Amino acid sequence: MSGDRWLIALDIDGTVLREDGVMNDPVIAAVGKVRDAGHEVMLATGRSVAMTLPILDRLAISPEYVVCSNGAITLVRDADAPLGYRREHVETFDPTEVLTTIRENLEGANYAVEDEAGLYKFTGSFPDGTLGAVSEKVPFEELLAQHATRVVVISPGHKIEDFLSVVERMGLHKVSYNVGWTAWLDIAPDGVNKSTALERVRALLDIPRSRVMAIGDGRNDIDMLEWASAEGRGVAMGQAPDEVRAAANEFTGTDLDDGVATALAGF
Repeated sequence: MSGDRWLIALDIDGTVLREDGVMNDPVIAAVGKVRDAGHEVMLATGRSVAMTLPILDRLAISPEYVVCSNGAITLVRDADAPLGYRREHVETFDPTEVLTTIRENLEGANYAVEDEAGLYKFTGSFPDGTLGAVSEKVPFEELLAQHATRVVVISPGHKIEDFLSVVERMGLHKVSYNVGWTAWLDIAPDGVNKSTALERVRALLDIPRSRVMAIGDGRNDIDMLEWASAEGRGVAMGQAPDEVRAAANEFTGTDLDDGVATALAGF
């Protein structure tokens, strides 16, 4: 199988998981079939490590590598690690400039900084479950002292169009950023995204670019889909917004219609 093995990278939320958190049986079965055929099926997600590992269990996969935090953290399988994986590559940055810039431009926003251990320190308020199980509320100034793998900003008082406009006007430098479905800004180290991590993984696994496949639905999947589409298969979920679809070279059904199972049916 090594001669024709594919690297298949799956987003989590809105892709293998429905937006309501349900994972449909046809998706689990399709992933299992591809896994059993000898292909490398992995996750590439914006989630933290702690929020990602349980999804591996639900899918019954144990890939060599897992990409978390929108590419800032890559895990490698390690039988001696407490949860079966250890951090293989971690990218961090100083969040001071971006946090202070955003605070000057977005009145009433809430901020969170994730460190390489997966701890979130935050100000303001975040919906339950969005920051995972390990988080600590701190004064804004304490956020500036962190080595960040990711900065998250939510601004419920802004409509998504207004939020996008403000973000564009800020002219953020030295970071990579994307905006989620709602007024949610996700900021990673400069030049780091899912595609940069996946290219590193692909090289480590020695799988050609022509045999990579990525499936996703959100703006944080655009780089990943462009990377996969260049020589392989970049698949946008049916509910993906237009700019995400533009990055793909294939399309499938929505999360509600088991789009992942449809996309994997040919393996």
